Amino acid sequence: MDHKELLAWLSFSSFPGIGPLRFKLLLNYFQTAERAWNASQKELLEVGLSQNLVNKLWDFKRTFSSEKYFQEVAKKDIKIITWNDPLYPKRLKEISDSPFLLYIKGDINKNWNWERAVAVVGTRKITSYGRAVTRKIVSGLVYSGCLIISGLAYGVDAVAHETAIDSGGNTFGVLGCGVDIIHPVSNTELYWQIVHEKGLMISEYPVGQFAAKGLFPARNRIVSGLSLGVVVTEGAEDSGSLITARLALEQGKEVFAVPGPITSELSGGTFKLIREGATPVSHAQDVLEGLKLSNYPINQLTNKREENNLSKDEKKIVELLTNENLHIDDLIIKAQIPSFKIGSILTMMELKGIVKNRSGLWMLC
Repeated sequence: MDHKELLAWLSFSSFPGIGPLRFKLLLNYFQTAERAWNASQKELLEVGLSQNLVNKLWDFKRTFSSEKYFQEVAKKDIKIITWNDPLYPKRLKEISDSPFLLYIKGDINKNWNWERAVAVVGTRKITSYGRAVTRKIVSGLVYSGCLIISGLAYGVDAVAHETAIDSGGNTFGVLGCGVDIIHPVSNTELYWQIVHEKGLMISEYPVGQFAAKGLFPARNRIVSGLSLGVVVTEGAEDSGSLITARLALEQGKEVFAVPGPITSELSGGTFKLIREGATPVSHAQDVLEGLKLSNYPINQLTNKREENNLSKDEKKIVELLTNENLHIDDLIIKAQIPSFKIGSILTMMELKGIVKNRSGLWMLC
């Protein structure tokens, strides 16, 4: 794509009145974004744009500098991929309202496992139960070669991203703001950890766009659109994660929900999804089977076993941690290793780089 054409794509992406469907209409009529951007008001009206929208576009064009905006994007080391770019995610392109342009923060050229992308979403008001099940399912998915997609919000989103990283995997954040805006600010460290080494930040919104309530539902279609399926680990009946789940169903994706305590309001959403046909899950294996990924090789675990000449007890622990993160009390019971002995075993395994402890849970490195 030549520079002037790219500038036109960027310009339309910066104007809030032109979404994927209108942009597609303009492209079909004018053949190029550059011609559409330079079209007269009369031509735009002939395409079918309203007079009100054309007036707003003209007001926008009076103050907007395409070249200046391009320089700002480049200065912030943000990559741009359009519908026409071979790097545009194939699965996302298949949805009817796929974004015509994506802003990417991170190494887009890295060999990410797009084909094994699974979304994990849920409430911002996460409980200890929601935290535990999110960690359990995400760690199992990562150990089975999955890439975790979420929205970098408070609660389940943040835990999903953190667990993916702690489990040695990769994760993408899809934002309801510009890709250069960190929202919420409390996730600043997580944002940079993902961008620098563990994944990508993705947004269709222009650089400098702050988060706003009305932007998140549209963001959710990208979360589901990038993914093979969506897992909701915890959420009330009015949780925004249910929007993601419904969008996934509309896109022909699998939806999974974790049943929660019947006394908790934050289980209402997942029970509602299950009543409506979502697959109930309690382990990562349930998700993998639903997505027909259950036989995907866990190479990193095989290598761990072969490289370290594990003892009998160490092998037991690795097997148990393959599908879920566990508290030491659960390891004692499941591995049938005495409490006076397991502490030293875990310490040695930690020194070997086989396991690590995060917030009281043991997991594979």
